[in-house]
Amino acid sequence: MARMSDPLVVGRVIGDVVDYFSPSVKMTVTYNSSKKVYNGHELFPSSVTTKPKVEVHGGDLRSFFTLVMTDPDVPGPSDPFLKEHLHWIVTDIPGTTDDKFGREVVKYEMPRPNIGIHRFVFLLFKQKGRQTVIPPPSKDHFNTPKFAEENEFGLPLAACLLQRPEETAARKTLINLIYD
Repeated sequence: MARMSDPLVVGRVIGDVVDYFSPSVKMTVTYNSSKKVYNGHELFPSSVTTKPKVEVHGGDLRSFFTLVMTDPDVPGPSDPFLKEHLHWIVTDIPGTTDDKFGREVVKYEMPRPNIGIHRFVFLLFKQKGRQTVIPPPSKDHFNTPKFAEENEFGLPLAACLLQRPEETAARKTLINLIYD
């Protein structure tokens, strides 16, 4: 049973994006070489313009992982009828390395919500083998469970949630990051 204090439960990633899972691999997400994502830390919007470094801590060099970054709040969090928009996929990441050792099959798209506070979810899946992942045909109307099923991933091994408010012209807003 999921703990109510789990950031993925509180942020409704569990239920809205994926079923409950027990993290079995550690994943770290770092923006701009020094801004590591921890529970409760905040970053300015300018910090997410370039793709982060995502490190996998676990597995071995014979294990391969797929990283997925998705926004389940499209077009807005109060009525996300378009559901997920895909922002990034990196496949073939060897265990105990980072995304630079993988194969970027969907280019990084920076989080840029138009309405409200969006959730941006990083998910790490274990692949059946190297070069076995079939990329989705579109970034729009992405469905994480369907993608995982089509590629025989099973449940994720790690996840990270970033909440990103829309930017207003009147003031600079902060990005709230929640890390599990």
